[in-house]
Amino acid sequence: MNGLRKRRGYTAAAAAGAGLVLVLTACSGSDDDGGSGDGASSTTDCTAYEDYGDLSGKTISVYTSIVDPESQQQIDSYAPFEECTGAKIEYEGSREFEAQLPVRLQAGNPPDIAYIPQPGFLKSIVEQYPDVVVPAPQAVIDNANEYYTEGWVNYGTVDGTLYATPLGANVKSFVWYSPTAFEENGYEIPTTWDDLIALTDQIREDHPDVQPWCAGIESGDATGWPATDWLEDVVLRTAGADVYDQWVNHEIPFNDPQILEALGTVGSILKDSERVNGGWGDVTSIATTPWNEAAQPIPDGACFLHRAANFYQANWDESLKVAEDGDVYAFYLPGKTEDDKPLLGGGEFVTAFADRPEVQAFQAYLSSPEWANKKAEVTGQGWLSANNGLDPALLQSPIDKLSFDLLTDDSYTFRFDGSDQMPGAVGADAFWKQMTAWIAENQSDEETLDNIEAAWPQ
Repeated sequence: MNGLRKRRGYTAAAAAGAGLVLVLTACSGSDDDGGSGDGASSTTDCTAYEDYGDLSGKTISVYTSIVDPESQQQIDSYAPFEECTGAKIEYEGSREFEAQLPVRLQAGNPPDIAYIPQPGFLKSIVEQYPDVVVPAPQAVIDNANEYYTEGWVNYGTVDGTLYATPLGANVKSFVWYSPTAFEENGYEIPTTWDDLIALTDQIREDHPDVQPWCAGIESGDATGWPATDWLEDVVLRTAGADVYDQWVNHEIPFNDPQILEALGTVGSILKDSERVNGGWGDVTSIATTPWNEAAQPIPDGACFLHRAANFYQANWDESLKVAEDGDVYAFYLPGKTEDDKPLLGGGEFVTAFADRPEVQAFQAYLSSPEWANKKAEVTGQGWLSANNGLDPALLQSPIDKLSFDLLTDDSYTFRFDGSDQMPGAVGADAFWKQMTAWIAENQSDEETLDNIEAAWPQ
């Protein structure tokens, strides 16, 4: 499972979808002309697209790991650009994206645009193919500086040069719960880490037959990745953002004492049989519980708390209302204090391998509020952007709106998913596997971190 799909929480339907290649034709205001279907509109205001010029007869190729059914939402979001400029977008989605993109670059057959799912992957592409990847043009730089926080811009920057701007985004620092259960029991949303632990213990006291937390890290070949998110979130809370950056960049060893302390804090929940695994079994059941099913005991009261990203909303039964006054919802995973607001998340980045005017224009469009708003409009729910020009009224899901508020609030300190920034041998291999052994085999904290540190490429 590649990094983009594992992080964005693709559903079973998406996993079943095959890679596809779709060629879009320009729109002239009618769906009868072979255009992008309901993504286009005869009433599109093309004023914002005038600077892109007339691109009739031009084609831009896009390569990504976003496959069917999510691919259609991407395709529909390009319709205004095609309609207003006359360009055609040739879209190719592949589940083998991360393996095949380097092959294509090596063979001299790069796409015009690729959606890179991790900053670490972007950095390796820039280092290995410096003459192939193209720095962002000025229009993209301007959009990046105007519509994104400095942190997001930095994640698309390598050695001082901006190469990529964010596409979609997600927020991982959430705890899912039942608003009804909280109201019935008089529980309040915790605003500090100590409050969260006090709530955990209160739930256990009030419901002695229930473990308050439920968790699951089973994810096929990617089993273990939800546990890495736990550690990353807690490192931000116990050690702080600066130490987190040093850890991710291997400026301190993976088994640094500060990381050991953070893992112990994670273990105070995930390895405590009094606190976990409600509705599923003992601590070891976390390793075999599918990550996308792990929170399902919450509506039945078999557990009360589950840490997972905003994209977990796609895994709730359609009969459940996901809202602050609904059947299930999520609150921000608190920091040490109310003023300490670390935020863990992820996303994808738009990277170019050609500098033709039409490619630069499309790259600028993808970094603009016009694209973000169109994408939100055609998606419905389950997608958001860190672009502060996005109209939050277009976000139909309450959890998406909350996520957008957090992403664009400067009082929160955002950090990108740590394992997605680490070398593949660590972030997508040893880290997953050792966290799984930590739970399934009760491997010690020290051995777990030592084994991951030993896997770091020399």
